[in-house]
Amino acid sequence: MTREHWLSLDEPSAELSSLRWGLIVFAVCFACWHVMTNLLINEAPIWQNAIHFGGFAFLASVVFPSRLFGRSNLAFDLIYGGAVAAAACWVVAAESRIYEETLAITGQSWQFNIIDWTAGLLLIVAALDFSRRVSGWVIPFLIVVSISYILFLGEYLPGVFRTASLPLDDVLFRTIYNDEGLFGILANISSSNITLFMIFGGFLVVSGASDFVIEVSKVVAGRIRGGAAFVAVLSSALTGTISGSAVANTASTGVITIPLMKSSGFRGRFAAGIEAAASTGGQLMPPIMGAGAFVMASYTSIPYATIVAVSVIPAFLYFLSVAFVVRIEAVKHRVGEGIDMSISRAKIISGALTFVIPLGVMIYLLMTGVTPSFAASGAIGVLIAASWISWVIGRIVDSNDMQSNVMNFTRVCQACLFGIRGGILTAILMVAIGVINNAIVTSGIGNGFSLMIAQWSQGSLVIAILLIGLASLVLGMGLPVTAAYIIMAILCAPALAGILADTLIVEQLMVGLTDPAQAAMFMLVDSPHAAKVMTGMSLEEAAALMSAVPFEVAMTMRPMLVDADALMGFLLVAHLIIFWLSQDSNVTPPVCLAAFTAAGIAKSPPMATGFQSWKAAKGLYVVPLLFAYTPLVNGTFIEMCQIGFFALFGIYAINVIIARFSEGPLALWHWPLVVIGSALCFVPLDLMSNVIGAILVGVVAVLTHRRNQLFSVTPS
Repeated sequence: MTREHWLSLDEPSAELSSLRWGLIVFAVCFACWHVMTNLLINEAPIWQNAIHFGGFAFLASVVFPSRLFGRSNLAFDLIYGGAVAAAACWVVAAESRIYEETLAITGQSWQFNIIDWTAGLLLIVAALDFSRRVSGWVIPFLIVVSISYILFLGEYLPGVFRTASLPLDDVLFRTIYNDEGLFGILANISSSNITLFMIFGGFLVVSGASDFVIEVSKVVAGRIRGGAAFVAVLSSALTGTISGSAVANTASTGVITIPLMKSSGFRGRFAAGIEAAASTGGQLMPPIMGAGAFVMASYTSIPYATIVAVSVIPAFLYFLSVAFVVRIEAVKHRVGEGIDMSISRAKIISGALTFVIPLGVMIYLLMTGVTPSFAASGAIGVLIAASWISWVIGRIVDSNDMQSNVMNFTRVCQACLFGIRGGILTAILMVAIGVINNAIVTSGIGNGFSLMIAQWSQGSLVIAILLIGLASLVLGMGLPVTAAYIIMAILCAPALAGILADTLIVEQLMVGLTDPAQAAMFMLVDSPHAAKVMTGMSLEEAAALMSAVPFEVAMTMRPMLVDADALMGFLLVAHLIIFWLSQDSNVTPPVCLAAFTAAGIAKSPPMATGFQSWKAAKGLYVVPLLFAYTPLVNGTFIEMCQIGFFALFGIYAINVIIARFSEGPLALWHWPLVVIGSALCFVPLDLMSNVIGAILVGVVAVLTHRRNQLFSVTPS
């Protein structure tokens, strides 16, 4: 057995070595510590983050071997991991002393002794090494570039990217102790929230929630043409609330759903592509959202519950867009019928107790405003209690399925191990990215990137989104999507939020500004339209005037012209757009890990599967445009529902256009109906246009259904 499987109780206890037993005990205790430190232990955040990183660094050193010169050395990895954990604790303990010595010796920089230097540099090396072990070379490369940038490289760059160099001890101090550094905000997100939700996901899996997901999906989709593929979509949507990882989602549900789809007649590449696309939606599915919601809440200061709430309708749009692809494929190729969809009622009842109740409790707690860590911890406790209730019911009705998943001591340990094992990658990357984050904040390069986006897009929202989407795709080829989202959000979210806010300013300029102080700001702008700011102007003139406003002036102007709540809303929209676009690397060739994972299960060509998953996941591009051009996020509940409802018709029409097939083959005169109908469905908050568009799309569906029935009739 490879070391990747050491954190597991799958083997008989007699076959486990004492070293593996020690590692398992440490991992279980480490999971318990994460629960306790967020509920009962009142630690300073930097201590909590240092212990969090030290523990995961030790586990990563054992589970992901170093492979020096092509060979692994367990003794070296154990010593190395322990040294990194000790270094993390040392630098945190030394913080007060370093401050005091620096204040006592004026005129000098941070006063590190030889142990401080050794421990600090070891942590930088560990961030490089462990991020390489768990995710490849991209993060280490970015860390080296980031440190080099603030050390010496920045002073040689031109324009807005030029920055002054800092001495090595200053860089080391800022990297370790800044709020944006190694043990700063990103590490706190991981230690306070993400790991707890990973552990909660482990409890759901071990308690049999995955069985419940599959069985419920069979109930819902069992009587629909293409039901096996709908099972994949539904199960991935529900599993997304557990794992929050597209690759893990694909691997866990795909081993069941992909063979199920192939046996019902779907092509292997289609089955794998649908599974990958649906599993990618798991990272968009509230309440966990693949850790994105936690990062978003920290960077925007918007309540976690708000982010989760506004993400519900977009998530449904995405999964239904994948379901439309399934429906069209099933009807077009006459597949997806005649497969056994028998269900286990015992698994449904048992899973309902251990899936629906804990998840419902967690969502309720989040909506009441408690911290995510408390909600996750409370849900874990409820799940354990629910599993024992399931066991009692199983004894009464004599059902082995209901008795088998009770959360006894062994299963609790298995759940802790599952969560900790899944949390290693995220914990290492969140801390390592802190080095990059610190360099971005320290140097101010984020403003330079925002200026570049603003200049290249020329104020065009579409061009800005295309640029961000392209950058996210390239970055996502070598990074997990959460890491890609964090980096893109730091660099691009301010620029995108500013462009969104400028749309409101353009509307004000068209009417004319009544406040002389506000109008005076535009007198500094080199534009012939500046003289009309108080009298009003055309849309084209207002847009041209805003494009002429210098980036630095616009940053000062927006808070004076746009309400603070509206600015916060635009910031949320910008983060959601970037978060959704960062997911496309899971399903977009040439590097699409979720699609490649599904292709391995389906035994289909990887690249062909990647293109199929990309076609099925087009909601990743449609929904961000809805974020940008409609009040899908910041509107009232009625407005959000109206936009979401009619967008379904528009998304279905887009799928029809791409497949050249609806409920039957399209006639030539159907094309203008479906194209016009699709466009009208996306007109924001224009009920008449939306209704007409939905009717046109519906008419095409009905007519093609009748045409398909006519063609399918065989003459006697």
